Amino acid sequence: QLQLVESGGGKVQAGGSLRLSCAASGRTSTNYHMGWFRQAPGKEREFVGVIRTTNIPAYADSVKGRFTISRDNAKNTVYLQMNSLKPEDTAVYYCAARKPTVVVVTTASEYDSWGQGTQVTVSS
Repeated sequence: QLQLVESGGGKVQAGGSLRLSCAASGRTSTNYHMGWFRQAPGKEREFVGVIRTTNIPAYADSVKGRFTISRDNAKNTVYLQMNSLKPEDTAVYYCAARKPTVVVVTTASEYDSWGQGTQVTVSS
């Protein structure tokens, strides 16, 4: 069973940066599509991006050009580098995993393994 733990959240001012980590254990994360989602109070869980088993990332339009997903295979860890943060980026951020598909899946319910989330707060 794949287990995921997020870390790296915190409070930053608008325009700042944070780097989130998703540490995997139990299975090798390179065999999965590893997604990032976020959820703000009163809102549904929102797709942020995903890195595929081919190591090709895909992003939501709201973060494209500002966020970058990468892998460190030796550490079995996936990262979300967030630059030029905006107050609307404030949310709990989750990493998630699912078995690979030809088409990238952006629906949270289609992911099988989840971390507990890490809070990101961006002040203006």
